Amino acid sequence: MASEIDKQFGAIMDQLTAPGGPLECETVMRGRLAYPAFKLAPPSLPAMFAATCAQHGAATFLVDGEVRLSFAETHALAARAAAGLIARHGVAPGERVGIAARNSANWIILYMAVLMAGGCVTLLNGWWTGGELADGIALTGCELVLADEQRAGRLTGQGCAAALVVFEHGDPEAGLGAILADPGDQTALPTLTGDDLATILFTSGSTGACKGAWSNHRSVVHGAMSYAAQTLMLLSWLTAKGEAPTSQPIALVSIPLFHITAEVPLFLQSFLIGRALVLMPKWDAREAMRLIEQERVTYFVGVPLMSYEIATHPDRHTFDLRTCVSFVAGGAPRPVEHVARIRENLPHAFPMLGYGLTETNAVGCGNFNENYLAKPSSTGPASRPIVDLAILGDDGNKLAPGQTGEIAFRSIANFSGYWDNPAATAEALRDDGYFLTGDLGYTDEDGYLFIVDRKKDIIIRGGENISCIEVEQALYAHPDVAEASVFGLAHERYGEVPVAVVFAKSGRALDAEALRAFVGQQLAPFKVPVRIWHETEPLPRLGTEKVDKRALKARYANAGTGAT
Repeated sequence: MASEIDKQFGAIMDQLTAPGGPLECETVMRGRLAYPAFKLAPPSLPAMFAATCAQHGAATFLVDGEVRLSFAETHALAARAAAGLIARHGVAPGERVGIAARNSANWIILYMAVLMAGGCVTLLNGWWTGGELADGIALTGCELVLADEQRAGRLTGQGCAAALVVFEHGDPEAGLGAILADPGDQTALPTLTGDDLATILFTSGSTGACKGAWSNHRSVVHGAMSYAAQTLMLLSWLTAKGEAPTSQPIALVSIPLFHITAEVPLFLQSFLIGRALVLMPKWDAREAMRLIEQERVTYFVGVPLMSYEIATHPDRHTFDLRTCVSFVAGGAPRPVEHVARIRENLPHAFPMLGYGLTETNAVGCGNFNENYLAKPSSTGPASRPIVDLAILGDDGNKLAPGQTGEIAFRSIANFSGYWDNPAATAEALRDDGYFLTGDLGYTDEDGYLFIVDRKKDIIIRGGENISCIEVEQALYAHPDVAEASVFGLAHERYGEVPVAVVFAKSGRALDAEALRAFVGQQLAPFKVPVRIWHETEPLPRLGTEKVDKRALKARYANAGTGAT
């Protein structure tokens, strides 16, 4: 039966969504389908930036080393950058503009600027190799790419057709000098609607080919508002208990902003709730604890290994972490044993968990505080008021609680499709509006979702999706490989890591380290198998003649990954 807290959450959300409430809903048509939507949602992301930055004004928004910017200062810089993108670089409405860089205040300013200029911000994976970056740029038809020096260097010699503008991190006036318009520039910025193209993020699926998931402004705005709604519900609950925070919320940004987990729940939601963002360019648990103490961070979100590393760090007692009361995991499953360890070692805080995908703009389910402790293997119920969760059987019909099937989400926040890939779009988006996640799970009698397996042939390493087929194709490119199979094995730190089993061509010999180096020339380091085993016989096959990956995984499950 539903817990008392669930009933309280439900009553609070009913009040918030009632007519006249801050989260009042209306029905919005998307094609021929009707969806619940927030009545007071801004019409576009630039409209959301303008309204919220004016509202929060002088409050601190970005902390990036020595750089400290208020909401108003950030918006003013983004407006100048938008004007510069139009006047100096010819950005036109709907044009795809890539960003390839590590986290920084200047990354955020450029993200805002591209949208304010009417462009589609295309978030290139900063961990990709030069060839992978060039492929993403070509796939989406980017005409302009804004890159930091390191990523620009990777693109050298890759035949990239897009114009490349290099920017630096640090002081925005200096770092964005090639982009910013003069303070008095009168370049007019376009007025956008919810139907205009907003973002493209990249995702790996079972086909091995990288796909660009594109969304319009309405979907992304509602993704941010859905998270703000969960925050408002939780704050209202804490207020009723007399535990509401009195200071400005402050979040540590420790995951890449090109990931949906950082982009929507962390970055974009912060505009709506007036939250400051403390940026760190590279993950380091000790540095994270130092920043939590120094900046009085209240909210931490990362892939599961990050909060676990803080909770188990031998130096955690040397830092004052008491301001940080929420340790949220997203992007990958969190092992159940991590939940108890975090609560035990950080007793002032609660672990939390979110489940969403790039294609849902991170919107899906959430499990909070005591409820998460009670059901640590669940990702929580569907996020009210806009998410419709269904478990679908092989025949496509909805299943009852307790029955396992494919998890599907339907909401106004769902993406619009895969860029220039109508076949993949049709396969993922049903005619009735449900997005098929490729994950298998079931709901209990309280509506809590439990994920049990993946239907897609992907590995999630520390929040990064890895297509098994893509890595297998890289192995098959080696002249001595006859057969290859790639799969994930469990790993305490990363959740799972990629490994491979290979069979050599007749008369050929294979060296595991040489093979890893060969794959590393083609793919980003996180995709390279941490272990490669040799089989002396052809790989086992199913009746369909496909390699029996489950049999191989069972065979090598206890062989160790060799990864740290």
